[in-house]
Amino acid sequence: MEIKKCRGERQAEGEIFQEFAFISCTNNPTLNEEKKKYIDRLYVPEGCLVSYIDVINAPSMCVGYNAAMRTSKAKYKIYLHQDVYLLNRWFLFQLLEIFGEGEQIGMIGMVGTPRLADCAIMWTGEVVGSQYLPEEDADVWKEEKRESRGDKPCDWEQVQAVDGFLMVTSKDLPWREDLFDGFDFYDVSQCMEFRKAGYQIVVPRQEVPWCVHDDGRILTLYQYNRYRKIFLREYKDDLVHECEKEEGR
Repeated sequence: MEIKKCRGERQAEGEIFQEFAFISCTNNPTLNEEKKKYIDRLYVPEGCLVSYIDVINAPSMCVGYNAAMRTSKAKYKIYLHQDVYLLNRWFLFQLLEIFGEGEQIGMIGMVGTPRLADCAIMWTGEVVGSQYLPEEDADVWKEEKRESRGDKPCDWEQVQAVDGFLMVTSKDLPWREDLFDGFDFYDVSQCMEFRKAGYQIVVPRQEVPWCVHDDGRILTLYQYNRYRKIFLREYKDDLVHECEKEEGR
């Protein structure tokens, strides 16, 4: 495993007060450099800088993300897959706006679930948020958009877990590399750790998707069920407790 750090091309002028670190575990230089082209187009708030931390050939997401987290003093860390392309040029401004609403907000994702299903598979339950995904067998993109709940429009919605293709944090909590030594359930596990620590996880309302996730729609799930069982063993009591709190027991 190798870690490479560098600054982004676009930086705000003047004194620097905050840093946005874009962190990726990567094994494909072409995809990773394409991802950075979109990040370099983002508008950068005054007093902020953008940096990149690439973890090359990490043995697992948790190991890679922990290593990157320890090397960076950035308050805001954007953990994203190497095949995610940011389209919303005001992305950094809107992150600051959401995090600025209170210290209790610890994580932002683009897609998430207000309540994780009993099987712990996020996509089997209600999902909110938005992203562009590649259409199967076609050179086109489809918009996958899930409406937020409630009658009143809101800038964001609180969720129980978010998809790991993009996770933004304002707090540093260790990723559970002791449990998840592969590439599945690292994201939902980290969401549980944030909620156990008392932080909220939110998904912003997106009139149009803020990003493209060019995952090719090819899923490698040969270890997925093993990590799902590990997740349920570790967090089942926490999930039950949260459900009881919601139901007012």
